[in-house]
Amino acid sequence: MSVPTTRRNFLTRSTVAATGALMVHRGSPVRGGNSANDKIQLGLIGCGGMMSGHVKRLAKHADKVVVTHLCDPDPGQSDTVMQSLGPVAASVKVPQTLDYQNLLDDKRVDAVIIATPHHWHVPIGLPALAAGKDVYLEKPASHVFHEGRLLIDAVKKYDRVFQHGTQMRSSPVTQQARKVIDSGILGEIKITKAWNVQNRGYAQPVPNSQIPSGVDYDRWLGPAPAQPFNQNRFHRTWRLFRDYGNGDFGDDGAHDLDMAVFGLGVDSLPLRITAHGSNIQQPGYREFPDNMNVSFQYADQRVLIYEDRLFTPYGMHGYDSGNAFYGTEGFMIFTRRGTFRTYLGKKREPGPTFGKAGRVSAPLSDHTGNFLECIASRKQPRANEQVAHHSCGLIHLGEIAYRTRTVLEFDPDAEQITNSASANAMLTKQYRTPYGLPKQA
Repeated sequence: MSVPTTRRNFLTRSTVAATGALMVHRGSPVRGGNSANDKIQLGLIGCGGMMSGHVKRLAKHADKVVVTHLCDPDPGQSDTVMQSLGPVAASVKVPQTLDYQNLLDDKRVDAVIIATPHHWHVPIGLPALAAGKDVYLEKPASHVFHEGRLLIDAVKKYDRVFQHGTQMRSSPVTQQARKVIDSGILGEIKITKAWNVQNRGYAQPVPNSQIPSGVDYDRWLGPAPAQPFNQNRFHRTWRLFRDYGNGDFGDDGAHDLDMAVFGLGVDSLPLRITAHGSNIQQPGYREFPDNMNVSFQYADQRVLIYEDRLFTPYGMHGYDSGNAFYGTEGFMIFTRRGTFRTYLGKKREPGPTFGKAGRVSAPLSDHTGNFLECIASRKQPRANEQVAHHSCGLIHLGEIAYRTRTVLEFDPDAEQITNSASANAMLTKQYRTPYGLPKQA
């Protein structure tokens, strides 16, 4: 297991590991050639299960990128990722650190992938942008609503490439669905629906216990309130607690919400939000409901609907995660499992179809490749900061409507809830010192 790293010896080791790395101007196109010195220098922050998936996708682009740094407050997770780097490892032993600032201080790092728990996304993402790094940020980009606006402002200020981890934006099935929608065969899309329907099960609460050896638990908590260590509030199941995550609504549901926004074709936030949810299963360590129904009404009267049911072994229309795009002439049943079907007119006659049911994207999207291409070209990626905010904002507004039991009236221009001061206050949160947002934010 790795020894905790100080900033000084980390930078020393990084210099040795990356000797000969090419310095570049941050506002200019970045390298992407075949030699070691021409490759994009990438740091990985948050080395849990999501990052393991990123490493597999990076391996397809070993001719363009090398991983030069690993960061996680649990060195065991960094060790696991290190063992899987293979052709994208910059050295035999890629430097590891518990503190992301060590990585950001190294000016040779071109870009970072951030796959931490949600509460760390923006507190790391903002200083990464300020340090001149291009950023791939896992979904949801923001833990609370206000963070999304801060990201938009920071990307603009520092002129960085930003990609949100909603990989369906790069999927073949999504691209084909867009062609069908744009053809007009379904008429005007007036309502879209997203669903996340699966059996998440139930786990018993466990007592507090000792912090695992080597883990910097205070840093893992970061901007979240101080808590005794509890295994249910740590790896994997942290997402069921508001201090760190956004429940299924903001986790798996983030992909389906994003596709509902895509199908509806909106480029703004809604003005009215209603929500209902409850816990039908026996309550336990889950702080979020196990079923939700949320509706978002936009200024042009179009509507987006979200539903989840986390206690059923069956899906809707045959899919655990999916969307319905309802037009004036027909509708589409779409799923990120890699297929869509359309039905036209009063008799629901079969229309254009694509793909067969399978796992995500079938074939998998190359969202990572799109990010790497944009680092080199300085073009906008498919899921930029504005796209991220218009989708992630729905998570936060829906959660606030559910928690306050209020029909929210929202001003999309001012980005304020206008009919409830207490609900409006929930657009942001308190951050524990010395962690949290950088002073300039």
